[in-house]
Order: sequence, then structure tokens, then C-alpha cells
Amino acid sequence: MITFIKNGEVYTPYPLGRTSVLLIHDKIAKIGELDEKALASLGLDYNVVDADGAVVVPGFIDPHVHITGGGGEGGFATRTPEIQLSDLIHSGITTVVGLLGTDGTTRHMTSLLAKSRGLEEEGITTYIYTGNYAVPTPTITGSVKDDVILIDKVIGAAEIAISDSRSGQPSLHELAKLVGESRVGGLLSQKAGVTHFHTGPGKEYLSLLHQLLDRYEIPPANLYATHITRSKALLDDAIKLANRGSYVDMTADSDTGEWLTYYKEQGGDMNHLTISSDGNGSLPKFDEQGKMVGFGVASTRTLYEQVTNAVKNGELTLEEILPLVTSNTADVLKLSDKGRIIENYAADIVVLDKQSLDVEHVFAKGCHMLKDKEIIVKGTFEN
Repeated sequence: MITFIKNGEVYTPYPLGRTSVLLIHDKIAKIGELDEKALASLGLDYNVVDADGAVVVPGFIDPHVHITGGGGEGGFATRTPEIQLSDLIHSGITTVVGLLGTDGTTRHMTSLLAKSRGLEEEGITTYIYTGNYAVPTPTITGSVKDDVILIDKVIGAAEIAISDSRSGQPSLHELAKLVGESRVGGLLSQKAGVTHFHTGPGKEYLSLLHQLLDRYEIPPANLYATHITRSKALLDDAIKLANRGSYVDMTADSDTGEWLTYYKEQGGDMNHLTISSDGNGSLPKFDEQGKMVGFGVASTRTLYEQVTNAVKNGELTLEEILPLVTSNTADVLKLSDKGRIIENYAADIVVLDKQSLDVEHVFAKGCHMLKDKEIIVKGTFEN
């Protein structure tokens, strides 16, 4: 499987200029000027993508997707469905991290692992977190540390809930033990070992995470907080946390561009910020008494839409926003060959129209998944 992408403006995610990229099997083999005639003379089958008028960027990494579905806060009928491969590919997502949410009873870690393996068989790269909102949190082996060490797909713990009525209301020491287990598991298996925290609307904001850094020997980079744009006060606290060396994640929504502008203007560390979709997760709305008054379902498409809208609206440049869905995410999750267009890295590539930023082509591990805006590789049970 050889693909020659020519004449595109390459972002690594930083601008490299107009050049070519050669993909061989699942790796980026060469970046730079290439002799197409010499390639043709080898007598090998290869595919040519003329990216003239387009930008060539790394495949997006979505670090927060409910691949087996989520929800249930409004009863059994509100349990959201599993993700489909095409949902991810249409959004330019070539690497996804699956997780559980509120429900750790009817949603199981083993099902999450099986779904991630299924998506990988269908063509993309997948990882998962062990755990859910609760503390103690559900695992596969009985231990967060052992899950990270022994199960190839498990890269950390999540979605541990804080500042939320739906959390397990953990003590600071319980959180410290969980974070410590995830970190040690990561050290022993050369994985990220991060703990990814769901942040609810409570007024404690991220105070528990600040206390973890103040009172325990926990490296800041092992804390990774999401849903940080529920309020300006919460985002201010997230900026403080990021500037201490932890990572923070915005959940893409209709106001993402404005939140990004605020984060940047307030001096937030842009290298420690990511954006995720919360794909197929539930979006319940509660009143002040804790009664659910509304319900929705998050879409992975929102990630792509908000990234491109921020560029179109002039809130961030393409060079500024791409790392938030590529290289920054690879860094916090320690995905050593993802998130960048570099020789010998994974051949995960998205080609966007330069003017409209429409997704024209998607390559995942070198396989052409979307061609000329049309899905050509679908999931097993998709029509």
C-alpha cells in the first residue's frame, strides 16, 4: 500500500510549506520533493492524491469518546448508542480513546475493550481508559495499575468525576491513591498513566486537583481535566492548573472558539490544552434541585466543526489550533508516533480544502478511508 500525496500545504502540525508526503504501508516514509517518474519506474502499484489547493494535516486524535455509548441519567431509554466507524472518519479522527461515564453497571470495561478492538480491526487506532465516575472505580483485572500494565489498550484511568453530584464523592486521599496507581502502571508499561477527570458544574471546580499537587508527590502531567468550559470561573481555574504543568481539555461545543480566545488571552499554556468531542456521551441538563430538565447526545463531528469554525472566524490560526487535536493530545497520552507528520510516524493523514476546510481525504494507518469527501471504508454493520 503506497500513497503519494503531492502539491499540498503540509502542516506537521506546524506549517512546512507546499511539499509532498509518501506513505508506505502504515508509516510516513518520506516528506519533501519526490520524483514521481522514479516512483512509477519501480513498477509498484501506488495511489496518487493531488492535494493542490488543500492542506495536509495529521489525523485528529480524540481523547474522550464514549465508544460503547453513555448516558442513562434519564432512565434506560436514554442510554446512548455505540459509535460507528464512519462517525469518526467523517470527523477526521484517526485515533480515539474510549471511556465509560456515569454508568459502570450496565456499561462494562470488558465491552469497552472489545469495542476498541473492533474499531481497530475496522481500520483506526484505539485506546481506552480504565474506570468510570466512581471511586473505587471499575477495572478489568481488579486494579487500575494492573489494567494499565497488562492490557495493551489501557493507557490510564477515567472518567473520574469531581465537582459533580453524580461522582462517587471521593476523598482527596482516595484520589491520590488512584492517580498513583495509574502513574505507576504507566511507568512500568511505558504508557501515559494519566488520570482523566470529568469536571462537573460544582463550585469546588478543580480544587481537588490543586490539592493533589500541593499535598502529594504527584507529577502535574499525570492530571488531565476535561469539561473545563462550563463557566468562566472554571476555565480560570483550569488555566491555573495548566500553568502548573497539568493538561486540560475543552469539550467541543458551539462556543469553543470564544473559550479558546479567552484561554489564550488569559495566558493559558497552549501546549497543555486539548479539545475532545465527548462523542456519543449524554448531555443532560439539570436544574438547581438536581432534576434533569433536558437531554442530548454529543457528536464526534462537533470536534471537526469547532476546530474549523475557530479558524474561519479568525479566533485562532490553523497553526495554533491543530496542535490541540494532534500533537498536544499525543504528548499528554504519550502516543509516540501519533499527532505529527514526521517520517516514520503513523500514516494518519487528513487532507482539507484550503478555502472551505472540508475534509477531502482521510488516511488511517496508511489506508484510504475517505476519498473525495466520500467514505470508502465503512464499519462492519454500516449500510
